[in-house]
Amino acid sequence: MEENKPIQESAVRPKKNNKAIVIIIVLVAVVVVQGIKIYLDHQESIAKEDQLANTEEELAITMQRLTNINEELALKIAEIEQLGGNVEELEQAKAEIEAELSKSRRTSRRTIQDLKDKADGYELLLKAKDVEIEKLKEINDELLTENTSLKTEKNVLNDSLTQLNESKEELASKVAQASQLKAENIQIFAINSRGKERESPFKARQAEKIKVVFNIAENEVAPIEGKNILVRILDANEQVIFDVAKGSGTFMYNNKEAFYTANQEILFDNSRQQLTFEYEKGSEYEPGVYQLEVYTEDYKMGSTSFEVK
Repeated sequence: MEENKPIQESAVRPKKNNKAIVIIIVLVAVVVVQGIKIYLDHQESIAKEDQLANTEEELAITMQRLTNINEELALKIAEIEQLGGNVEELEQAKAEIEAELSKSRRTSRRTIQDLKDKADGYELLLKAKDVEIEKLKEINDELLTENTSLKTEKNVLNDSLTQLNESKEELASKVAQASQLKAENIQIFAINSRGKERESPFKARQAEKIKVVFNIAENEVAPIEGKNILVRILDANEQVIFDVAKGSGTFMYNNKEAFYTANQEILFDNSRQQLTFEYEKGSEYEPGVYQLEVYTEDYKMGSTSFEVK
């Protein structure tokens, strides 16, 4: 009986060793599983961080795209306004984009997709406006051509009217010049106290009165009308001899007021009518050469001179 005891102890030891191995295997399995879980969790965390970074980058790109579209809209608005087109639709789109750019939003795939969709729509709008701009340019080019043509025609017409007016003014000037009356055959006599007449030259004591005689030359252009004929006598110092009490007065000549010695109101009838003026100075004439001028209205009809000794 004592000889069988060691055999039983040997049988028990393997069972205990098997149990320990199982425990070790279980522990190793637990460690491996935990390690795998930690690794997977770490990988998932990295993936999420990468995804978040990608999403933020995509959002930034989309926002920059909207910013670029907004700037292009501003250019299109200015161009269309200059061409005379309607910019209401573009201004509305620009206001919407500026509202989107001013928002503070959470990063999400849905938000980014919405912004992308809007950007696509705005870009389609810009392309449509490019076509509209080309049409507006064509219309403006046509209008410019028409306006240039009209301006050319207007300038030609203005030039023609100017030439016509100049011709009319020139003709009117020539007619006015041609219709001016002329004094011809001007004669000057000195009349003494006995009524005797002497032609120039004459002595001062012989000139109690000065008598002026002339004809008005024929003029087929001049109208038959009343005329005020003026006579001026100027001494050697070119001073007009006049006496208001004896019928002298003033008239306008070259836009200035001037004195005349004597005048007559007549009806010009184109008959070479003869006029006679007599003027009594009231004192002796100083020796020298005197000028005699005949006027009507604002022009000179003729002139001559006489000498007093």
